[in-house]
Amino acid sequence: MSELRRDPLTGRWIIVNTDEPDVPGDFEIEAQTLKGGTCPFCAGNEKMTPPEVLALRPADGAANGGGWSLRVVPNKFPALRIEGDLDRRGLGIYDLSNGIGAHEVIIETPDHTRTMAELTQQEMEDVLAAFQSRSLDLRGDPRFNYILIFKNQGIAAGASLEHTHSQLIALPIVPKRVMDELNGAEQYFGYRDRCIFCDILHHELEERERVIADNKSFVCFNPYVSRFAFETWIVPKTHRSDFAGITPEEIADFARMLREALQRMKQSLGNPPYNFIIHTAPMKAHDREEYHWHLELIPILTRVAGFEWGSGFYLNPTPPEVACQHLHDVKL
Repeated sequence: MSELRRDPLTGRWIIVNTDEPDVPGDFEIEAQTLKGGTCPFCAGNEKMTPPEVLALRPADGAANGGGWSLRVVPNKFPALRIEGDLDRRGLGIYDLSNGIGAHEVIIETPDHTRTMAELTQQEMEDVLAAFQSRSLDLRGDPRFNYILIFKNQGIAAGASLEHTHSQLIALPIVPKRVMDELNGAEQYFGYRDRCIFCDILHHELEERERVIADNKSFVCFNPYVSRFAFETWIVPKTHRSDFAGITPEEIADFARMLREALQRMKQSLGNPPYNFIIHTAPMKAHDREEYHWHLELIPILTRVAGFEWGSGFYLNPTPPEVACQHLHDVKL
């Protein structure tokens, strides 16, 4: 018999197939083949992107030239534009404002053929440090309320360019999904006077049934209420609501854990497309005792269909306990 599980943070219910769970060989994963061609993110094509806002290259290297190991550039086709005023207004019963924000691309390597899972420890640290640096810089703009950092890897995950990259969008409003998490965390804290994420970590580390790996600063696990097969979270052991407050030591440990999670997923599932999102507190109230920043990593193994859209339930064909066993047993 399948199980219904309720998320104590959001109140969301999921249905988990515990009778005949799908394992890595059961998923039909389309092979990801590089098409090549002219790529604006490759070394030597710097003029094909907007001028960089951040780059790592030797001190004598020219801006917007070659020799870089990481670049951050404005998105050429941004979801929101940085120029202008919000101009909040009403339209009858509707709320309206101008599409103001910042949309940036973090080009993780000049090499078109590499994936994020193949980055070195130092390269991964550089990527995460760039996430932090851009978050702190954009926090100075009073028009913005939230920084969303995410990665789409593969066509099925929404990537329009195959060259590995991540994205950052500064939003003038806090997204509803983030508000749902914040409200759930606040209610839990108000009742128990504890952070729900800290309680989840303590429980997972005590049981270790769903813990894939951990190090000094982070725990990588498959959450008990996983919406998707092989959904994986990386959560800091030290309570902090704001990702941008991460220390250099924590960046190093975060890089190790994210590299390990991506490598385990690649070997176990056959290099699937995936998304990851960093969940963090809003910019204007980033020091919150009830909230805990974390990263959610979701391989694209199944499709959300009519039942999920119509009911709000998620159908997970693989219990997190089974997913954890496969990911934990990978030999790195």
